[in-house]
Amino acid sequence: MLAEIGYFALIFALGTAIYAIVASVYGEYRHRESLVLSGRNAALLNFVFVTIATLALQIALMTEQYQIKYVWSVTNPQMPEFFRFTSLWGSQAGSLLFWSFLMSLFSAGAIVLNWKSHRRLMPYAIAYMMAVLVFFIGISLVYENPFERWWVMPESAGGEVIAAVLAPAGATAPLASRLADSANGLNPLLRHFGMAIHPPMLYLGFVGFVIPFAFAMSALASGELSTNWIKASRRWALVAWLFLSLGLLLGGRWAYDVLGWGGYWGWDPVENAAFLPWLIGTAFLHSVMIQEKRGMLKVWNMFLIIGTFSAVIFGTFATRSGLVESVHSFARSEIGFPMFFFWFFVTIISVALILHRRGQGLLEDEHKFNNIFSREAMFVVNNMIFVALFIAVFWGSFGAPIISELVFDTNITLGADYFNTVTPPLFLIMYILMGVAPLSAWGITSLSRLGKAMVIPLGLTALTLVLFVIGGMGSPLVLLGYGIVILAGWVAIYETYRGVRARTRAHGENPLTALWKISLRNPRRYGGYMIHLGVTVIGIGVIGSTLFQLETQKSLAVGESIQIGGYEMVYDRFDGGQISQDERIMDIANVSVWRDGQQLATLRPRRDFFPGTEGMNTMTIAGAHSTVENDFYVLLVDWEELNQNRATFKIYINPLINLVWWGGLILILGTIIATLPKEIMNKETRRRLRQS
Repeated sequence: MLAEIGYFALIFALGTAIYAIVASVYGEYRHRESLVLSGRNAALLNFVFVTIATLALQIALMTEQYQIKYVWSVTNPQMPEFFRFTSLWGSQAGSLLFWSFLMSLFSAGAIVLNWKSHRRLMPYAIAYMMAVLVFFIGISLVYENPFERWWVMPESAGGEVIAAVLAPAGATAPLASRLADSANGLNPLLRHFGMAIHPPMLYLGFVGFVIPFAFAMSALASGELSTNWIKASRRWALVAWLFLSLGLLLGGRWAYDVLGWGGYWGWDPVENAAFLPWLIGTAFLHSVMIQEKRGMLKVWNMFLIIGTFSAVIFGTFATRSGLVESVHSFARSEIGFPMFFFWFFVTIISVALILHRRGQGLLEDEHKFNNIFSREAMFVVNNMIFVALFIAVFWGSFGAPIISELVFDTNITLGADYFNTVTPPLFLIMYILMGVAPLSAWGITSLSRLGKAMVIPLGLTALTLVLFVIGGMGSPLVLLGYGIVILAGWVAIYETYRGVRARTRAHGENPLTALWKISLRNPRRYGGYMIHLGVTVIGIGVIGSTLFQLETQKSLAVGESIQIGGYEMVYDRFDGGQISQDERIMDIANVSVWRDGQQLATLRPRRDFFPGTEGMNTMTIAGAHSTVENDFYVLLVDWEELNQNRATFKIYINPLINLVWWGGLILILGTIIATLPKEIMNKETRRRLRQS
């Protein structure tokens, strides 16, 4: 019954989305308000039907309905309820349905919140949002249906077991209890909290960027090319960027904990597929401020939001079609061609719309650049850096491999060495701009004025580097890199301090109250400073963990030790064949970590084996002792089956790596502040006036 409910709910969802497109566009064209309202209501009803379909699959997963093929393929009776719940997005068909659910949720939210304030943009925005849903729901219904069930054909037809949505003639449904023993269970690599949360965060980021894209295309289609489309979508873009950032951080943490190679970012194609829309989306968020403040870069901003949407769809296509191979990509499937066609078609139509409106003169800039030191000029250079990073990452991940195979019939893969050579100079320029741009002004800024504004941040940066030198760091190039990154952080702190100081002098408030008030009064500015501070902290962590990482590998007998980076690790004992609740078999090495004659921690690096699972059935879990200074990170590489008293360990010392995660938390907090509406302060002011 759940399969039928979900399947027909998806069909109704497809129908309402198609109707919403036709009614909204035709009603707007004919100026028939009742038809436009009908299209809006159909779009809201679409959310109801997609939600019903998603709930049907989720309930099937939780109640062990193994006669549904998807449930059988991603769960088994031994799986904990948490991972049974997260298996909704654990494989291709379920994740596509979940993608549609989030897209429908965001669409409904955008319609409800913007209907009155941006009425003229809504019909075409609804049409674009529903068009995306039509495609993804259609993919679920035709190619990757999560409601397919197992059917046993009659003996006259061979008696084989086949998968189909509806029962073939004469087929019978097998009992779920008989299918339970052969159920696959979730991919072991996905049985990690970070990976359970990582995909939803990425999906929220992906679908979130569809909303500003829809409003931008609506502005082009309707001719309403003021800044209203930016006002309607800015907060949606920030929310999308927040979730995409969180998804990337969680993916890095998952790689650090589970993949067993001692790092958090390996320039994997699937990692890069999510990184690409983050890069171009970051450029967009900076660039639209120029259009709002100065009425400039109208055409460029349209291209940026199209590029962000295009990167989202291309990344989804690349990781789900089998175009790239990765430890966490989906298997090759039939959705590759339709998804590529959809990506190509939407991109071409969108670019054609921009060129059409530009030819009509409706995208002319209101001001011109007057000064190379102005904030808008800095932002343009910032945009160029993000676009250059986008091109470099795209070429290394997809461009070179695809062209080499199509043209030269050979497989060329550009590895981490390529990215580690090309991207650092671009990132350093980005940090320089982060340190200079906030101190410049809109319009015209003189070099002398900019130099005066930088005196204090440069002095604080110099003092910080002196502390680094006292701590033993002597490499001039490394100090230069740290100096560039740290300058951006000091500028963010100094500009925030100036705002707090002005507030305390004017109102006599304590610094914390003043910080809260200025953040509410100008959330975009001070949230942006906190984001810059978070990116600075991440940059310090990346430099430390990349340039100063120590690594060694050695085979030890019980009681033997190894020394690295001032630490000593002693192999204490081996616990083999431990069985967990979900029936994984764990081989655990117990080691103790010492420094300066004192024991710091007891770690239990292990190897997990998942019997009966398809594909990857082992997982390496590191043991780590974390401090602000570094991580002592140890992996159990191998052990002797007949003599488990001897095992091989790989050890990493990862300096400052925890700053990567802490910086991510600061970045997330800053983004949340930046999304706060200014109306919060206005409401607080009105409340105080009424009380007085």
